[in-house]
Amino acid sequence: MEKIINYTKGGFTVTTDKEKIDIDTLHNFFNKSYWANDRTKQTIIVSIENSLCFSMFKGEKQIGFARVITDYATFAYLCDVFIQEDYRGNGLGIWMLECILNYPNLLDLKKWLLATRDAHELYRKFGFSSLVNPEKYMEIVN
Repeated sequence: MEKIINYTKGGFTVTTDKEKIDIDTLHNFFNKSYWANDRTKQTIIVSIENSLCFSMFKGEKQIGFARVITDYATFAYLCDVFIQEDYRGNGLGIWMLECILNYPNLLDLKKWLLATRDAHELYRKFGFSSLVNPEKYMEIVN
């Protein structure tokens, strides 16, 4: 179902090729994040194996990442989105989201979800909004 696609712009590349993912870079970033600071490398590897992944590179250096958990038919959950701090403020996050939302196998999805503590304004630019009916949604937090 997953088709490897490479997008290029101004010396940067976004790719869906999982073979290029730098696990150490992800693990180091997640260890400092508010949402994934307890993930082991093995957990990261398993999550990659079971998701559609978008990695951003400057040359050979991984500077961004996002995962999409999807059935490719009706639903997607966007998660683990980041751009390394040194590269923020240059529109790279916007470009990566454009790549994700225009990925051919995701174009017909009816529902996207994500969770964020501090990037609401970025996601609103792409049509994301607060839950219309939050009382419908439930969760288990372990």
